[in-house]
Amino acid sequence: MASADLRDELNCSICLNIYTDPVTLTCGHNFCLLCIGNVLDTQQESGIYTCPECRAESQYRPALQRNTTLCNIVERLQSAQPVQPVKEVTGIPCTYCLHASVPAAKTCLHCEASVCGNHLKVHSKSAEHILIEPTNSPRNRKCSVHNEILKYYCTEDCTCICVSCSLAGSHKGHHFDTLNYANKKKKEKLIQILAELNLQQENAEKRNQYLQKHMAIVKEKAAGLRKQVTKEIKDIKEHLELLEKIVLNEISRQEDLILIDCSHLMQKQEKRMNELAKKISHTTELLKTPDPLNILQEKQSLRNGFCDAPKKEGEKDLDIPGIAHVFQMNLAVLIQDLKKRHNIIMVSKTLLDVKITTDIFLDENTASNLVSVSKCLQSTYAVCYSQSRPDTPMRFQFYPQVLSNRVITFGRHYWEVETSKDGWIIGMAYPSIDRKGRLSYDHSYTGKIESFVGDCKSWRLRAYRNNYSVLSDRMVSTLNCRPSSQRLGIYLDYKLGLLSFYEMGNSITHLHTFNATFTEPLLATISVWDQGRVRIIGSINDLYICQV
Repeated sequence: MASADLRDELNCSICLNIYTDPVTLTCGHNFCLLCIGNVLDTQQESGIYTCPECRAESQYRPALQRNTTLCNIVERLQSAQPVQPVKEVTGIPCTYCLHASVPAAKTCLHCEASVCGNHLKVHSKSAEHILIEPTNSPRNRKCSVHNEILKYYCTEDCTCICVSCSLAGSHKGHHFDTLNYANKKKKEKLIQILAELNLQQENAEKRNQYLQKHMAIVKEKAAGLRKQVTKEIKDIKEHLELLEKIVLNEISRQEDLILIDCSHLMQKQEKRMNELAKKISHTTELLKTPDPLNILQEKQSLRNGFCDAPKKEGEKDLDIPGIAHVFQMNLAVLIQDLKKRHNIIMVSKTLLDVKITTDIFLDENTASNLVSVSKCLQSTYAVCYSQSRPDTPMRFQFYPQVLSNRVITFGRHYWEVETSKDGWIIGMAYPSIDRKGRLSYDHSYTGKIESFVGDCKSWRLRAYRNNYSVLSDRMVSTLNCRPSSQRLGIYLDYKLGLLSFYEMGNSITHLHTFNATFTEPLLATISVWDQGRVRIIGSINDLYICQV
């Protein structure tokens, strides 16, 4: 017990550990050399030096006298005690615990020092010694100009200031708030920012999900196209092999016929040559006969031999024009088939790398009172009923027409529509399209709304009376094809000025492509009449329109 009391007497009141190089102040109190040195360094700025034990003040830095007797006692005590391992401290250590790492409990802004729980008990309790949570940078809590505690926030310069700054410094006359109030307002802004960031994160996640879905669709389409191309190439190879077989068979057929004829002719010629050889031999023998009577009696037989010469037969040759005809006829069939296949491949390639537009909606504020826009997202067919919409500058007055609310100014886009058999027009138009002009009638038909002329502000495809036609530049041109599918694809490349229409039936059929230079934003436009109906598909909210 006495040993423990003695050990307590040998503890420094600053670091609360056994003295290290103990020194004595003029007031008689003992401290570690490093401990009291740090305290005096801290007090140097104020110009008043105070003993940590008795608070005795001095205007001059006290001289430190080494206490030899106390130093010897400490050395003997330490040699008699086992050495304790030093524990590592996580966080900010106490400034005054020099011989052991002790975590700090508070930081004094006035002293610019961090203190542990034991040193906090003996630390000054005066108002100027403001304690905060432990920090490595207490000077950041003080004004760099006046070395005072920061207490206010200047809203004009957006900086923290001290009392002197607000009264006589560069911030005099500025509006400022207390740190707590400024902190409250800053947190309110941060809450708003956090809400916006969360919303952006949610939108980014949705966008990412859409892109993943789109990637899956593209991969599926690409796989389908690979399969289709492989099949098409295989079919083309089979057609080419069949064409080769047909032409080669025709060549072989003609070759066999000609060779057979030539063989028959050669047999006849060989027989003739044998007969001639016999007659030549007989004639030679006659020439050797000395009896004139024998020669004269053979005169008639020789004459008959000369008259037996066969008529010359014409040699047959390969019918090259006939072979060429067989080749060209079958090749023409193959080329026609290849054109159809090429069209499918080119359309599929075009649609594969294009942005699928999914946000085209109809703007009811532009809809004519002659059309009805249905908002029933689950319905397959639109309900047609009379409209009583107010007359506005945006609304079509006479045309049974409606525009989309989405403006397209760049990029490539693709969407599809489902339509009735006829009685509709689809396409793109400038927002400045005439909305109050009267209809132009096609007087070759009846008095109904049966034809619209094109204008220089729209590019459209029309289906009427089982015929397709295109309208643009005040011209109507009939296409050389009839409707065979009620599902159509629309492809737009704004930069290149291309607007294409496709029939999406069992096979993809290219109907028409407009080539233009777009100088304004574009809107999708739809016109319907005579119970015509158009449905935009692929969009988030499918909308329908039909004539009233």
